[in-house]
Amino acid sequence: MHQSATGPNETPWEPSQRYPEPRFRAFDPAFLRFRAMNGTVEKLAGGCRWAEGPVWFGDQRALYWSDIPNDRILRWDEATGQVATFRQSSNFANGNTRDRQGRLVTCEHLTRRVTRTEHDGAITVLADRYEGRRLNSPNDVVVRSDGSIWFTDPPFGIAGFVEGEKAEPELPQGVYRVDGQSGAVTLLTDELAGPNGLAFSPDERVLYVVESRAEPRRIVGYDVAEDGRLSNRRTVVQGAPGDTPDGFRVDTEGNLWCGWGMGGPEFDGVRVFTAEGRPLGQIDLPERCANVCFGGRHRNRLFMAASRSLYSIYVNAQGVKGG
Repeated sequence: MHQSATGPNETPWEPSQRYPEPRFRAFDPAFLRFRAMNGTVEKLAGGCRWAEGPVWFGDQRALYWSDIPNDRILRWDEATGQVATFRQSSNFANGNTRDRQGRLVTCEHLTRRVTRTEHDGAITVLADRYEGRRLNSPNDVVVRSDGSIWFTDPPFGIAGFVEGEKAEPELPQGVYRVDGQSGAVTLLTDELAGPNGLAFSPDERVLYVVESRAEPRRIVGYDVAEDGRLSNRRTVVQGAPGDTPDGFRVDTEGNLWCGWGMGGPEFDGVRVFTAEGRPLGQIDLPERCANVCFGGRHRNRLFMAASRSLYSIYVNAQGVKGG
């Protein structure tokens, strides 16, 4: 799908006319098995200020994502290719996911809360405080198979007035869990500098979290106990200067597909690592990628929320269910 520039927030774009896609760049020959012969990078939408939080709704054949500074959630329709505004104001929504009942779960900067959109459109607040103090600005969110909701809470949304409203933090930067039955909110860890994207391994025994204010950034892993407690923190991906992991998702083999970029054009796109942190390759994009998700009928279409635009590519990999 060719989409030409239509406004000041468009990124210049020319789709590749070649198979296989030359933007599919291998660091390790093992990466090439994920390259679909006729899978090319497609630009689906533009005109955003900072695209984030993509989530796939298979029953609607639609992709939802946040445009944080524009204070809206957008919706791309697979059948028609049309883009519409789903919600504005979105309370400067950031990360999105679906719960096990198919409802939209959203991190909101302005209201400093995590919400659930019910099937009838009503909004339920899942978390906005911990021990009586307001959350900072929930950033990214995932749902475990037991129905629990896990989210990160750095202060990025309250650092100024572009993605929320400026305020002083009342809590440390944390990773939290909302119990799927009782709704109780538990602080899992407050030892990370700028906890950002997070995802589970396919068996849900490992939680990965991006530490986005480490110097340089890194992705850490924790073992997850049955009751949700975390232990055995270790570095899985240690970034180098210029590396900027942000949001990510995991495929059925346990590989990490990570939004990447900002250090220069050669960094911009989606970088893929094994579960042990070995870099496999990168899908190059013309702008920094903030977050990704898998979608489509077989969860083999990678959607990439990248700065001003939304892109996709079919790959020979499948995202884990629920992620």
